[in-house]
Amino acid sequence: MFRFLKPLIAACALAAGVAHAAFPERPITIVVPYAPGGAADAVARVVATRLGAKLGGSVIVDNKAGASGTIGASFVAKAPADGYTMLYDATPYSINPHLFPKMPYAANALQPLSLVLLAPNVLIVKADAPYKNVGELIAKAKAQPGKINFASGGSGTVQRLAAELMAQKLGLDMVHVPYKSGGPAITDVMAGQVDFMFGTVAATYPHVAGGKLRALAVSAPERSKRLPDVPTVAEAAIPGYEAYEWNGVFLPAGVPADVATKLQQALQEVLKEDEVKQRLADLGAQPIGSTPADFAAFLKKEDAKWGEVVKKGNIKLD
Repeated sequence: MFRFLKPLIAACALAAGVAHAAFPERPITIVVPYAPGGAADAVARVVATRLGAKLGGSVIVDNKAGASGTIGASFVAKAPADGYTMLYDATPYSINPHLFPKMPYAANALQPLSLVLLAPNVLIVKADAPYKNVGELIAKAKAQPGKINFASGGSGTVQRLAAELMAQKLGLDMVHVPYKSGGPAITDVMAGQVDFMFGTVAATYPHVAGGKLRALAVSAPERSKRLPDVPTVAEAAIPGYEAYEWNGVFLPAGVPADVATKLQQALQEVLKEDEVKQRLADLGAQPIGSTPADFAAFLKKEDAKWGEVVKKGNIKLD
């Protein structure tokens, strides 16, 4: 009996292999769990266009914003594990589990596919602020506890936690001023309503170049190519300090290995394209294109770092 089953099993395996080899046979959807127009959305659309061309199909971006990205992530976590639904998420993915009392999806419901980019934040103050460097800002915060305030686009953002990390490392007492998004926060820093904030290079560079903001430090371990004269927080004040905005792609857990590999390899190739690298450079970001294992290791470190900051700072959602 088993003698007759062997050819059938082999045929089924071959058919499955052919089906996966033909992937994709219909449009792929990349879910962005944030509103259209933001940095993650902008990069996701560039990636989607080039990924579609690389795979010989179409890749559609679908924005499912809300609840700091958890609505879109939950949608993908519950989608069929066939490779046709992907999640394009960002730093809040690593922060949310420490802020929400209960996440709407299981921790293992999504599998990391690839880290797409890393983007540092820039510590900015008003152009004519009395702080000429980050050391002077820190000295003022130490001399006048509770008098220095900082803005962010919300409690669950890396903008807020980057400042909290700096405060915790140095034992500073500073006041957080949350905004609904980064744009209004930057506007109030320019107006002198708030002392400082950590903002993205993409959002702050035009104002720094235009003389409306002063950049004091960069949150990455290395200086930004767009701001080569601005020191890092690590070299100016806190050795080992780093805080990134990151973007990465996830799949529902259980996607067949050959499908996941095909998507990951195509994504790596896309991130090596000159057009894509230039687009990311314009945003002050560094393209990565990692393996799933390297991305998983990165996420583990991010989870530990931000979990500690949230717990130590007793940070709650706005």
